[in-house]
Amino acid sequence: MKRIDTAHMPVVARTHPGMTGKNNEDRYGVSAFAYGRAAVPVLLAVLCDGIGGHKAGEVAAEMAVNHISHLVASSDGRQPRETLRSAVRAAGEAIFAQSQANGEQRGMGATLSCAYIDNRNLYTTTVGDSRVYLLRAGKLLQLSTDHTWIQEALETGLLKPEQAKGHPNAHVIRRFLGSPVPPEPDFRIRLTGEETNEEAEANQGLPLETGDVILLCSDGLTDLVTNPEIEAVLNSMTMDEAADILISMACQRGGHDNITLILIRVPEAPPPASTRKWPRLALFGAISLVILLILLGLLFALTGWLDRQPVREGGGTPAPFAQTVGPGAATEAESLPPLEFPSATSPVVTASPSGPTITPWPTNTFAPSPTPGPTGTQTQTKAP
Repeated sequence: MKRIDTAHMPVVARTHPGMTGKNNEDRYGVSAFAYGRAAVPVLLAVLCDGIGGHKAGEVAAEMAVNHISHLVASSDGRQPRETLRSAVRAAGEAIFAQSQANGEQRGMGATLSCAYIDNRNLYTTTVGDSRVYLLRAGKLLQLSTDHTWIQEALETGLLKPEQAKGHPNAHVIRRFLGSPVPPEPDFRIRLTGEETNEEAEANQGLPLETGDVILLCSDGLTDLVTNPEIEAVLNSMTMDEAADILISMACQRGGHDNITLILIRVPEAPPPASTRKWPRLALFGAISLVILLILLGLLFALTGWLDRQPVREGGGTPAPFAQTVGPGAATEAESLPPLEFPSATSPVVTASPSGPTITPWPTNTFAPSPTPGPTGTQTQTKAP
């Protein structure tokens, strides 16, 4: 895909280290692309929460953001789900390989929430407990499912919802990038909460509607701000205001973890391409018609003037048209090349977007080079 300068949807992003003096191990990136002859726009948002290792969580998160962004950029844009799957697995393998090669980074990893918007169709994938939400018609929907011990206990009936809050296993995650066995990216999009896993996965490519808001966030927000509170804030404020208020709410309640969020709003759909081109084509057609009529008028005027000129006898230059000057007498005629008139329509030149496409918010990371690693199994506990 081709990197472009401007995303086709408004985006707001915020990150905050929290209130405990903890190093900020969250990383995020937002990139804009276009692909195909029609220059279909693509928006990629990646958010990662680093975990484990000695001062290495941020390294894992940076590697994840860079690898995924880089590999998506190198795709042709035609198979979003498979592109995301390959990119997430490659990022996980690279993180594990580096952690094995560096003792101080042993055990590092990262969670992931990712939104890939192809024109107005949403694809998501998650690993761990960073979430993806959709605000539609004023109602907040949690599209993603946490990969945590708590979530599994709730699904199996081992715990009731009221027992989950404050549970000692609240920060035990079951999938993360950097585990010995690359985690399976979760492509379920839950719109009702009643779908089977297959039905939830079939929601990939979800058509977005004008006014929809997509929220990606780390657990530093959702541990301290409830879904109803997030819904109320998003419904009552602009995206900039909402981002600041949500961060502030988490900080006021202790801010025990890094807090990062990305907000994306779906604008009104642009008019169809044929509608957008019509005014320009109509203008070109009108101008061409006026020019044609002027030239025809000049031609008829010139012909009438020549018809009125007297015929000279003998010598001189023959008239441009054969004229009868007497019985059986005529001047020689010269043929003129046919006049060429402009076409009634002119081609429309469409400028292709170009220029660097880095994210509007740099992640201060290095250029990735995917490195495969060995496999195995692992469960990780996140420090709150």
